[in-house]
Amino acid sequence: MPLGLEVFCTENDLCSDIYLKFYNYQDRDELYFLIATYIENHITEHTAESYMLQWQRGHISNYQYLLHLNNLADRSCNDLSQYPVFPWIIADYSSSELDLTKPETFRDLSKPIGALNKERLDRLLTRYQEMPEPKFMYGSHYSSPGYVLFYLVRVAPEYMLCLQNGKFDHADRTFNSLAETWKNCLDGATDFKELIPEFYENDSSFLVNSLKLDLGKRQGGKMVDNVELPPWASGPDDFLWKSREALESQYVSEHLHEWIDIIFGYKQKGSEAVAAQNVFHPLTYEGGVDLNSIMDPNEKVALLTQILEFGQTPKQLFTIPHPRRIMPKLKSLSRTSSHNVSITESPVSPNEESFEDLTEESITLAWNNITKLKLDEQYKIHKEAITGIAVTCNGSSVFTTSQDSTLKMFSKESKTIQRSVSFSNMALSSCLILPGDTTVVCSSWDNHIYFYSIAFGRQQDILMGHDDAVSKICWRDGRLYSASWDSTVKVWHCAPGETLSSKKHHFELLAELEHEVSVNTINLNAANTILVSGTKEGTISVWDVTTATALHQLPCHSGTVLDAAFSPDSRHLLSTGEDCCFKVIDVQTGMVISSVTTDEPQRCFKWDGNTILSGSQSGELLIWDLLGGKVTERLKGHTGAVMSMWMNEQCNSVITGGEDKQIIFWKLQY
Repeated sequence: MPLGLEVFCTENDLCSDIYLKFYNYQDRDELYFLIATYIENHITEHTAESYMLQWQRGHISNYQYLLHLNNLADRSCNDLSQYPVFPWIIADYSSSELDLTKPETFRDLSKPIGALNKERLDRLLTRYQEMPEPKFMYGSHYSSPGYVLFYLVRVAPEYMLCLQNGKFDHADRTFNSLAETWKNCLDGATDFKELIPEFYENDSSFLVNSLKLDLGKRQGGKMVDNVELPPWASGPDDFLWKSREALESQYVSEHLHEWIDIIFGYKQKGSEAVAAQNVFHPLTYEGGVDLNSIMDPNEKVALLTQILEFGQTPKQLFTIPHPRRIMPKLKSLSRTSSHNVSITESPVSPNEESFEDLTEESITLAWNNITKLKLDEQYKIHKEAITGIAVTCNGSSVFTTSQDSTLKMFSKESKTIQRSVSFSNMALSSCLILPGDTTVVCSSWDNHIYFYSIAFGRQQDILMGHDDAVSKICWRDGRLYSASWDSTVKVWHCAPGETLSSKKHHFELLAELEHEVSVNTINLNAANTILVSGTKEGTISVWDVTTATALHQLPCHSGTVLDAAFSPDSRHLLSTGEDCCFKVIDVQTGMVISSVTTDEPQRCFKWDGNTILSGSQSGELLIWDLLGGKVTERLKGHTGAVMSMWMNEQCNSVITGGEDKQIIFWKLQY
């Protein structure tokens, strides 16, 4: 039961961190709320997801992320029984040079320490199968007060003496050598310990017997003194520096999520733990025993002592697979290949720049200067709220749909409405222009999708594809995607008619993606392989378009999902809802890795993976630093909600449509 309270003080404060122990949670909670009330403006609630996106994007290091996870899992350097857990990273303690480009240099992070040696694991599994309930694979833990002090005996001898009844441990069982300790963790029958944060920090004093302690004489007659380092380390400081370099290496960055799954994640408990050979004694897990239900004081003390001294598994932070870290475009290091890392896979020589590179540079430049977006022009062109915006390739004509049931064509050059078309008396919900700028497609609340010929100035086709209002349409590679309040998203193949006289399209229904409730919005990733849909009840669904199967269905929002879009690299998905929240989802795992609360609903947005440009309920455009979770700029615009937003490919021109019946042109001025 968590009965502690840790108070962290800033560097400027004249006190150290304070760790308080309570005998019941009521007293602990009362003091917490008193402190929280007193320093109300200084308290920020942090969750694992608040750090995950920063780690994935490389804004915090592997070391910092592991510290945050340990802290969130109630691990503290002030509590030896729940000391922070860090992984063994390096598996080579015999070479004269440490080669971080070789996968063999590293420990397999997908397995617990006890499963690294197959022969030992086979023996443990045999015992596990024959064991009566409750079964466990490992008779000792990877973190306990004894193991922590094993590493720290040279700097905290008083704690070791207290633990060992006034004596140091036997000299041959003392922390003598990195190579010996690693070998014992691989081969020892009961040694499964991981490391502590000190192995990746700057203070090497725990490796040096600077206090000249008499730690005994080993069997060979040698006195225990400083820790023996591997040949590749020139000294204690060099050892720590190279260990930290290994922790931050590409191989570890690509595989650290696997270790997190074992220690803090979904492989910590249950059937996944069994499959991962990661099962410890039941008493090591949070909630493994209800101490309050034990009336016998002697039995309670005995159990408490066993829990404190045997080791405790961290609080479980994740129940689904942890996302991978996003790495630069480098060749992956696999355990089956020993090739050196190539800096880039691009065929372009250093002196050449492709068109794609230049476009990417201009997009990056635009987003870096997005706060310099300025209102250029505004026009009231509809009688009701504007629901959709589409622009021709040359930017000369802007098409808009509205709840007033009309499609309008606005000339940017002459600043006049050149066309106004009504297909029915029902509201239009969105629009798009087909490649070639010859046809506009509009979705309607009358359940239909309309094709309008720009060249001929008339309705060209009608697709009666749904049983309720069509809420959003997308077009990619000759396929039309339509979302509807009839709880479906439909995928259509649209081919132009064979004869010039008919000009009709042939529609073939390729797939129907069924939902429980009305679908309000859809979007596709850049490769047109994954589709996201958002419903009126707040569910986000991620679909594999090629197989028409759901990859994830996530109850993200407590109200209607207003907009959703993939990041340019398709790794992340951002959604916004009526519940005044932005949610970032890792596409591969389906895990919500960031949540940002807004003052009011953000009805539509564009983003580059880090920065968001959103249209608010009140009519402002907001620019968000997603990693910081804060607004960096507010731009006055509409007098009602921003209902729709268009951005050009270069990301330096924006058009918004509002509840105030206006379209506003925005330009980046830098």
